Amino acid sequence: MADDVFVRLQLPNSRVYEAVVIGSLAASHPASSPSAQSFSHSYFYWWYLAPTPQVSNELPSASPLSSLWQAIKLPCISMSFLFLLCSLSIFRYNPLFQSLYQSRLKMHPSWAVASILLPSILAQSSSPFTKYNISAPGINASFISYGARITNLFVNDKNGNPQDVVLGYDDGMQYLKDTETVHTYFGPIVGRYANRIKNGTFTVGGVTSHIPENEHSGNDTLHGGIVGYDQRNWTVVQANDSSITFSFLDQAFEGFPGNIITYATYTVSAGPRWTSRLVSIPLDEPTPIMLANHVYWNLGAFVDIAGQTVLNNTLQMPYADRYIEIDGLEVPTGAIGVVNGTWLDFTSPKQIGRDILQGVDGCGPGCTGYDNAFILDRPRYSAPEANDISVLTMASNSTGIQLDIYTNQQSLQIYTCDNLNGTIPVKQSQQHVQGKTTYVPKYGCIVIETQQWIDGINNPQWGQDQYQIYTVDSEPAVVYAQYDFNIVSS
Repeated sequence: MADDVFVRLQLPNSRVYEAVVIGSLAASHPASSPSAQSFSHSYFYWWYLAPTPQVSNELPSASPLSSLWQAIKLPCISMSFLFLLCSLSIFRYNPLFQSLYQSRLKMHPSWAVASILLPSILAQSSSPFTKYNISAPGINASFISYGARITNLFVNDKNGNPQDVVLGYDDGMQYLKDTETVHTYFGPIVGRYANRIKNGTFTVGGVTSHIPENEHSGNDTLHGGIVGYDQRNWTVVQANDSSITFSFLDQAFEGFPGNIITYATYTVSAGPRWTSRLVSIPLDEPTPIMLANHVYWNLGAFVDIAGQTVLNNTLQMPYADRYIEIDGLEVPTGAIGVVNGTWLDFTSPKQIGRDILQGVDGCGPGCTGYDNAFILDRPRYSAPEANDISVLTMASNSTGIQLDIYTNQQSLQIYTCDNLNGTIPVKQSQQHVQGKTTYVPKYGCIVIETQQWIDGINNPQWGQDQYQIYTVDSEPAVVYAQYDFNIVSS
């Protein structure tokens, strides 16, 4: 009987590949024989090859030449393998090299490994900006590995036409350019700690950590530091027609304590429904974990004038009776406010634009609009993390599309794109005016982050530690969000 051989290959991009060579060793050679290290004949078969979950934390380079190299290096490596194999084939069938081949070349394991790995290396050489599509009846979504981000989400409008209701770019490379310039955070997972950390500093288990401040002239940390999860290349570990799972190993990046591994599973189903499940597992030290999907929504999909902004959208958060008060840098003061009687009251349905102009400095100095953390006080006989009730409903008259959000998180950060200024064009799927390019204006979208309380790690009086600090022997950190779509009844 021939033995199976486990092969592990690490390419220059730190991506680790694994394969099984089946029945590849000659059974006639004893284990102690030097020939036992050689592959017998040409009777080997390539088997399933996949990257291991903990690979590829590599960043796309900010340099154009480096970005080009990132895009072509794996194909170059693959072509080198192909050239080698073609050369060996020529040698094998050339009479001048027959005797040499038969004596040693065919026995060398390097050639066997190359022929086994080549097909799957070619399959795995896609860019982190390559789109992966999943679909179910009435819904179609696309994602890229860069930030494990959503790039498109199509659902049908009141006329039965599919509309793309999330913002982003047609060209995947634009997300890298965006990161290097305006850094909008279109569609990714943000972390290891979403939202803001006062002074970029916190203490867990008596150990103080400092995360690079990347906002407000170095006064606070936003979305995990200078290089957050949105800029990391996640690994696709599983995909089918209706679901895709990414993974990412955070090796104490940006100064956060300890290593954690995160799995992000996105699923679409009939309803139509999109479900996001983020599971983070600490591997050694106690650490804060608070992830969020940073999706920019426009349910109007820019189909008409009213659909150019979200101001005419109706929004309700029936359990958002309280909010977290912030200072001029949008960092919590530690105080908790009540929305009743204020411009922040969405406990009953109202148009987003009705009171928005009252929010002077509400989203930072000189900024008018919403960028606030609303606390979810679920009903008396529910549970703090119950995900069986809708915590937010939003609808657009332009398309008739309604969104309901269910989550296990206890806060919603609402941002009404107050800082966008009409310089970013919408995607081709959202260009509805012939001969004219539509751009994202101020209030042209809304971000809804399902998360725990902003900067809870620096406000122990809130009692948030059990929801934000995780250890190697605790339960994993789980962020569950379900997005249900319907048509508004007329």
